[in-house]
Amino acid sequence: MDESLSFRFMKEEDIDQVLIIEHESFSTPWSREAFINEIATNQFAVYIVLEDGNQIVGYCGAWIVVDEAHITNVALLPGYRGKKLGEALMLKMFSVAKELGARTMTLEVRVSNDVAQSLYRKLGFQDGAIRKNYYTDNQEDALVMWVNLT
Repeated sequence: MDESLSFRFMKEEDIDQVLIIEHESFSTPWSREAFINEIATNQFAVYIVLEDGNQIVGYCGAWIVVDEAHITNVALLPGYRGKKLGEALMLKMFSVAKELGARTMTLEVRVSNDVAQSLYRKLGFQDGAIRKNYYTDNQEDALVMWVNLT
């Protein structure tokens, strides 16, 4: 990973930059209020950002409940995709989740998102269930995936 890139925990003042990534990445992006709630009040939420200098170029969020981490979202600015930075973000979240006591991790991914599924399988995730009509924008199904962190 380039030495100008670094990870840190997300702060409320990062939300403007995170919203740019969110809008570039998702057809139904989260709102500012959703991120504020995650950072300020959700005791289970952990968010990390990936910075290139002073610019946030990616982020990953998870809820860690007892011994399970659930990825809420992971995204990169389009110009930073395809450079193994999504993998680096996920590996950083693996590390943070383990430090906080998680033994397993789960996530949902669009059944049509072959690129993300390929990354998750590379990281050891296995296919679980299908959640029918999970995505509200087009009623696409979600594939639930999981991995042991121990």
